[in-house]
Amino acid sequence: MNSRLSDRIWAGILSVLLWAVFSITANFTYTPTALALEYNKEILVDADFSGRDLTDSSFTKANLRQSNFSNSNLRGVSFFAANLESANLQGTDLTNATLDSARLMKADLTNAVLEGAFAANAKFDGAIIDGADFTDVLLRPDEQKKLCKVAKGTNPTTGRDTRDTLFCP
Repeated sequence: MNSRLSDRIWAGILSVLLWAVFSITANFTYTPTALALEYNKEILVDADFSGRDLTDSSFTKANLRQSNFSNSNLRGVSFFAANLESANLQGTDLTNATLDSARLMKADLTNAVLEGAFAANAKFDGAIIDGADFTDVLLRPDEQKKLCKVAKGTNPTTGRDTRDTLFCP
């Protein structure tokens, strides 16, 4: 009887230790996902968002003139009707972003990935697109022609030529 009690005590101790190890391991291997933030209709001129994970955030109708988004994760972000004039978007990941009706005049999109972005009615006048990847981006034909006039380089992340992703002649 004493042996059974001792076995039960040891089994209980081992059980508690296993749960403790499991809990500690689970806490150290868990990586929280970025929280989507809303900056709709905000005035954020000269704001610094560089190097941030802004996945699925919304900047609908925000004034982001001269803001810095360099090297940020902007996957799925909505820039619908946003003013991104002279914004720094170098090295950003804009995969599946909404850029419809956005103003990207004089924006720097050097080495940005825009794969699958929706950019109908977006304005890119004077934008720098060296090494940008426009794979599967929905653009108006007139904007596509403007971009082809200045398109050059290869995206370092995807290895795709900018002119090829824009279907330039």
